[in-house]
Amino acid sequence: MDYRLVLTAALGALDDVSVASTSAVMGTTPHWLSPGTACEFRTLDLTIIQRVHQALGSAPVDANIVPATGRRKRLLLADMDSTIISCECIDEIADFAGVKPQISAITERAMRGEIEFESALRERVALLKGLPESTLGKVYETRVQLNPGAKILVATMTKAGATAALVSGGFTYFTSRVAEAAGFAQHRANELGLTNGKLDGTVREPILGREAKRQTLRDLANQSGIALSDTMAIGDGANDLDMIRESGLGIAYRAKPVVAQAAHARLDHSDLSAALYLQGYRETELVLA
Repeated sequence: MDYRLVLTAALGALDDVSVASTSAVMGTTPHWLSPGTACEFRTLDLTIIQRVHQALGSAPVDANIVPATGRRKRLLLADMDSTIISCECIDEIADFAGVKPQISAITERAMRGEIEFESALRERVALLKGLPESTLGKVYETRVQLNPGAKILVATMTKAGATAALVSGGFTYFTSRVAEAAGFAQHRANELGLTNGKLDGTVREPILGREAKRQTLRDLANQSGIALSDTMAIGDGANDLDMIRESGLGIAYRAKPVVAQAAHARLDHSDLSAALYLQGYRETELVLA
């Protein structure tokens, strides 16, 4: 089977030394997808990635191998917190409530897969009881930012005919706004319980967690009439594991170790637009937003 080894880095950070050391291992010159940011090499040998990583050393460059056929995906399913946006919304809400250390510790354990996501979410939300609903707006306005490349990724795949959906173990208050800001066609998340304008410490059941994310992938693929091999999922935490494993191209974005090890590809240094280069897009095809 034919494969492509793809090198990506932050904008303009794919240096000559990294490319030359990779070329020496591959025994050929690269095909450039974006000068200074992404290039690829043809290979038939999956094991060569180990030697490439050794050659790159500590360089801030991502190296991944993907199949040469069926690269461009028709469905994008993306996690929100710490993937499409730079923060964990529940931790930022907790900061306003004065309980961020307690909630952040639970979030970290859940994202690492050390505790069940659903019970961890209930426990965290309970600590927010009594917080004014208006706090959510303050969090969105002051703490939520799209990660670099998010809008380019969504806009480019959408223009190419793909469906882009945001799926989160977080809350619809934020996914609705982030989906609009980033250009996602759909969004799914959990709903916070509210009573008299305040958080009541509950989250509506059933909770959208790890299994629900995988089922969302299946449902959306089925609705679009496409095979799972034509889908791409990207995330960073343990509740993203099943959708990442089951998708045609599962990407770990600056992810927890358990996710990085299970994903088909990992982006530790590149921005989100690198997910386009893994699909074979060239710089000239990107929709700059």
